[in-house]
Amino acid sequence: MKYRTLGASGLKVSALSYGSWVTFGDQVDTERAAECMQVAYDHGVNFFDNAEAYSDGQSERMMGEIIRENGWDRTDLVVSTKIFWGGEGPNDRGLSRKHVVEGTTAALERLQMDYVDLVFCHRPDLETPIEETVRAMSYLVDNGYAFYWGTSEWSAQQIRHAHEVARREHLVPPTMEQPQYNMLHRERVEREYA
Repeated sequence: MKYRTLGASGLKVSALSYGSWVTFGDQVDTERAAECMQVAYDHGVNFFDNAEAYSDGQSERMMGEIIRENGWDRTDLVVSTKIFWGGEGPNDRGLSRKHVVEGTTAALERLQMDYVDLVFCHRPDLETPIEETVRAMSYLVDNGYAFYWGTSEWSAQQIRHAHEVARREHLVPPTMEQPQYNMLHRERVEREYA
């Protein structure tokens, strides 16, 4: 497996990651999920991606249980989660400081981990001031919930704004963006981010 440096960090992630969006929970049972993760791990995958919204948290529970049961050394893994769609309550979604901190805490409990390596803002939140979101994400890093934070499906302008806020307020800036990028969805990455 080849490993690449993640963004402007020193963190090495496998060129391929194992994501659980359409695999864990409703689609795949724990036994099959464990088999899939083991194959990925055996072939050098160290980056395992998740989100609070995947199967309403069941995906994180399954992944955490599989990692624990397999006895994999946590220091060998890069585990991520994404925060935005946590539940139905008025403060159970979005990127307010309340939901960012409580959503990440709940994800850690489901994963049975003390920290995640990466935490993503799963989508931009147009109802929450970017200053509040950047401050909340910086808090996660400063307090050991995560080592790095980033964005998912944010525009280049939104990412630039987050960096400006972090620089101005002396906060931790985002390290990475997780865009949709495949044969059918190439334009944003190739035009907007280039």
